[in-house]
Amino acid sequence: MEFGRRKKHTISPQAELYGHALQFYGQPPLENISLSEFETFAVERLKLLKTVENLGVSYVKLSEDYKRKLENESKNLNFPYRPEATGPSESEKRRKDHISHFILRLAYCQTEDLRRWFIQQEVDLFRYRFSELQPEQKLEFLQGNNLKYVTINAKEKKALQEKLVNSSPAVSGVTVERQDFYKVPFQDALDLVRTRKVYLKAGYVYIPHQDIVTIVLNDFRTRLSKALALTARSLPAVQSDERLQPLLNHLSHAYVGQDYSIQKNVGKISLEQIDSLSGKSFPLCMRQLHQALRENHHLRHGGRMQYGLFLKGIGLSLEQALQFWRSEFIRGKVDADKFDKAYAYGVRHMFGKEGKRADYTPYSCMKVILSNPPSQGDHHGCPFRHSDPELLKQKLQFYKVSPSGISQILELVKGMHYQLACQKYFELTHNIEDANFSLSHPNQYFVESQKVLGGGRDIKREMETPQRSQDNSAARGSTVAREAAPNTSQDLAEMTEDLDSFFQDA
Repeated sequence: MEFGRRKKHTISPQAELYGHALQFYGQPPLENISLSEFETFAVERLKLLKTVENLGVSYVKLSEDYKRKLENESKNLNFPYRPEATGPSESEKRRKDHISHFILRLAYCQTEDLRRWFIQQEVDLFRYRFSELQPEQKLEFLQGNNLKYVTINAKEKKALQEKLVNSSPAVSGVTVERQDFYKVPFQDALDLVRTRKVYLKAGYVYIPHQDIVTIVLNDFRTRLSKALALTARSLPAVQSDERLQPLLNHLSHAYVGQDYSIQKNVGKISLEQIDSLSGKSFPLCMRQLHQALRENHHLRHGGRMQYGLFLKGIGLSLEQALQFWRSEFIRGKVDADKFDKAYAYGVRHMFGKEGKRADYTPYSCMKVILSNPPSQGDHHGCPFRHSDPELLKQKLQFYKVSPSGISQILELVKGMHYQLACQKYFELTHNIEDANFSLSHPNQYFVESQKVLGGGRDIKREMETPQRSQDNSAARGSTVAREAAPNTSQDLAEMTEDLDSFFQDA
C-alpha cells in the first residue's frame, strides 16, 4: 500500500503578487515571456497611458466621464478595471498590467522628458484605480505596502476640531469625530497644501482619511522616480541584447495607429492643388515645410523625408512626386541633371521602386516630435515642439489665428501637449468647436480636414482600416489611434535608417 505525501497548502508567488487589484510595482516579474508577448503587452499599455494623458486634458480627472471612458479603454485592452473582480481571467489581467509596466520602464527611463511623461501618466492611472477601491480594499492596500501613517488621538482631534473643519472643505464637526486624521510632514502633501485643503501646523499637515490618496500618490511617484533612475543605470546591459534594443527604442516614441501607406486615392491630388491645400488642409509642420520649399527651392534631407512621405500619403504618385521635386529644385541652385543624379533615386526609393523596394510610411506625430530634431537651416520637425514660443506665436499670427486661440495653443505647448496644440490649431483654422478625433498623424490631419471642408464629417475615412478598439471621442487628442498594430520595431528602424542614407545631400 502506498501513501501519498500530504500536500502543503502554500500560496503561489503569482497568487500572492496579483492578489490585490493595485500594486506599487515593487517586485519585478521573474517569468519568461516571448518577444511577441513582450511587444504586445508594451504597445497595449502605451495605448492605455496615452488615453490617460488625453482624458486628463479633455476632462476633469475622476469625473464621471473621465472614469467611464478610462474604464472602457481598460476593458478593451484587457487591463484590470474592476477592483472587486477575481478568478483566473482577472489574475491574467493583473499579470499583464505588472509585466507591461516594467517593459515601459525600460523604454521610458532613457531621458528626462520620457521619465517625466511616464511618471505622470502612471500616477494618474494609479489615482484612478485607487479611487475605485472600496474603503476596506484601500485599508488592505495600505497595510500590505507598510504604509502606516500616524493618526492623531481623540484629545488632539477635539482640541483642533475647529481648525480641521475650517481647513478641510469636505469635513464637518460630525465627520471630524467619525473619521481618522493623519499627521504627516507637509512636504509629503504639497498638493493639499498648495490648494489649502488641510490644516498646517509646525511643519505637519492634518489629513482626513478621505484625502489620504494624496500621500499614497506622492509615495508612488517617489518610488517610481527612484526606480526609473536605477533602471537607467542598468540600461546598457539591456541594450546589449540585440533582440530588445530595437523594440525599446521604438516603444519610446511608438505610433500604433494607421500608417497611411495604403493609398486608395493615388493621383486624385494634382500638383496644381498643393499650394491651395497647404493653406487649408496641411498641419502646421507640413505647411511650414511647403512654404520653405517654395521660398528656398530646396529642403535638406530631414525636410524632404518628412514632407515627401506626407505627400505620398495624401495621394501623390511617383511620377507626380518626381515632377514636383524636380520642378522646385531646378528653380534654385540644382539643375535637372544634378537632380536626376543626386535626388531622383531617393524619391523612387521612398516609393519602394529602388533598393529593398520597401513601402515606406509617412511619419507619425510621435516620430516627428521625438526623432531627428531640426538644427540651423532645417525646416522639419514639429513647430509646437521645436519652435521658440515667440516664433510660434508670430507664425500663428501670420496664419490669422485669433489672439485667444494663440493663447490656448501656447498654454498646451507649455504643458508639453504638442499634439493637442496641433488639434486646437485644427479646430481654430476649421472654425469648429470640437474636432472629435484623436490627432496622432499629419496625414490624419489632412484627411479630417478634407472631410470638414467637404462637408462629409460622417463619411468613413477612405484610407482608414476598419479595426478600431473604441470610438475616437473616448480619447480626444490622443497620440495613439486605436487601430492595427505596427510592423515590427526592428523592420521600422532598418527601413528608416536605410531611407535616411538615400536622402543625404549630395
